[in-house]
Amino acid sequence: MRSFSLARYWSIVKKEIIQIKRDRPSLAIALAMPLMMLFLFGYAVNTDVSEIKTAVWNQSPSAYSRELVSQLENTRIFQVIAYPGSYSELEAMLDDGSARAALVIPPDYTRKRDRQERAEVQLLIDGSDPNIARTASANAQLIIQNNSMTILEERMQKQGMGPLDPAVELDTRVLFNPNMESIVFNIPGLIGLIMQNVTMILTAFSLVREKERGTMEQLIVTPIRPLELLLGKITPYVFIGFFSFCLVLLLGSTWFGVPVKGSVPLLVALSVLFLLTTLTLGIFISTVAKTQLQAMQIAFAFILPSVLLSGFMFPRETMPVVIQWLGGIVPLTYFLEILRGIFLKGVGLEALWRESIGMVLFFLLIISVAILRFRKKIE
Repeated sequence: MRSFSLARYWSIVKKEIIQIKRDRPSLAIALAMPLMMLFLFGYAVNTDVSEIKTAVWNQSPSAYSRELVSQLENTRIFQVIAYPGSYSELEAMLDDGSARAALVIPPDYTRKRDRQERAEVQLLIDGSDPNIARTASANAQLIIQNNSMTILEERMQKQGMGPLDPAVELDTRVLFNPNMESIVFNIPGLIGLIMQNVTMILTAFSLVREKERGTMEQLIVTPIRPLELLLGKITPYVFIGFFSFCLVLLLGSTWFGVPVKGSVPLLVALSVLFLLTTLTLGIFISTVAKTQLQAMQIAFAFILPSVLLSGFMFPRETMPVVIQWLGGIVPLTYFLEILRGIFLKGVGLEALWRESIGMVLFFLLIISVAILRFRKKIE
């Protein structure tokens, strides 16, 4: 049985480099698309809710009602855009989307406040977007609670009583992302997602392109072994993918202001491992597909589930156990934990060894299956 030949491997590498140079559109995609996708998704994928367009129907104009409206606006969560004069106007604004929330202050609001009676206000929320609805409801409740506490303290002081001290006080500290900005959470994930998509699609075409151009017949008559051919195909894309990774990493850290808190050498090493994994997955796809169109379809059939199952958009802890298991066979799942651990928490390999082993096992599994599927013959 022939052993691995470095000379045959290097000949495949040089052949692939020549093809990449001739295929300039693919090279441009590999270098320009990561930057374009990072800009696009970096600004588009934002779960922070602010400036919710709010209409206020103030039926009791007074200092009390104006103070309440001012408290809503000062949070910067709500943005008062209109003061309609009826329920029909409120409903029309909620229906056409010009307003996402509507505050209704009843006619007896000021009178009840003067009499120190319980006053009620109503908040109508457009629930078609649950994220906006939850944010609006939670913040409005906090504002009303703080307003009620302030009124209660004022009444107690007028009666000669001391200030109202809470029985329980909560001291909250938010670690790793103190301002709870979604962009700090999203940028590391976007880097992994972009690198997976670009490198997988490029390598998914490699062997298929050989079949369509008829050059696979020339490779068949050579003594090149499957492992040498597959590794030779992958190697040039490793350097292209690594260069693209450095570009998006630099852009994410400087332009979007998300610094790497952990070890940069560790991040680079594990990123190269992830690139090898996704490139190998692309090679596996090319051994399955017979045309470039099939390769593209299979690649996209893998990309969409990986976005949903990896924890990029939704927390995996809330998913059913079976779905979590399915996410465990997606390499992006492990790499997202690595990226966010190094970017946000600054942890080392002692906290990321499980994810690293997971990617190594996935790489070995896919490269083995790809070699078994590859046959140096035309069916």
